[in-house]
Amino acid sequence: MIRARSRRQPPATSKPTTSKPTTSKPTTSTRSAAASTIVFVGPSLPGAEVSRLLPGAIVAPPVAFGDVLAIALATKRARPRITRIAIIDGYFERMAAVWHKEITFALERGIEVWGAASMGALRAAELASCGMVGVGEIYRAFAKGELIADDEVAVAHLPGDRGYRAVSDALVSLRDGIARAPMLTGRSRRALVELARARFYRERTWATLYADARAAGVPAKQLTRLAAWPKP
Repeated sequence: MIRARSRRQPPATSKPTTSKPTTSKPTTSTRSAAASTIVFVGPSLPGAEVSRLLPGAIVAPPVAFGDVLAIALATKRARPRITRIAIIDGYFERMAAVWHKEITFALERGIEVWGAASMGALRAAELASCGMVGVGEIYRAFAKGELIADDEVAVAHLPGDRGYRAVSDALVSLRDGIARAPMLTGRSRRALVELARARFYRERTWATLYADARAAGVPAKQLTRLAAWPKP
């Protein structure tokens, strides 16, 4: 069972920011599929939004080691019978991450496993050849080898009773903002990405990045405009 952590030591998960969920109205077929679907989600997307998009789906905390295995083992006797697992967020570091073999075991038992945005995108890229289905920009970046490190999607966040609110920014989110910012030169972009990468994932925030960039000599005018620019 995943337990809530204190604010002083927020748990670690992976988190997306560049992939947006669809906002189309659920259809009858969507509702039927949702009834047999479990979605593991945390800081990336509010559980209420999952319920709105997939009425009837089971909304679960970020996935951890053993969660997918438990579903696969209980599938025959569980009601409702889970036929689809969607992984968005997942724990790691202080809690063991979902294991590759439990995902492949679920696939072998005929359960669809989908991944997007965060831990789900990472595992989907690693297990695409085994049948796990990946969705979204972050998944595609991992699948193409444009993103490699696990900590690209890592964030610290508050416990479930605080809505899993993120207290750090994922490196992939910082990269996206830096790449889109029109006021930055190529040299400044490269410097900012390296500064963000150098920080431990729990310390990665836009505020920390601005401070590091000022100390590193990134032009102040560009940083001032970046700070005022609405982030994607």
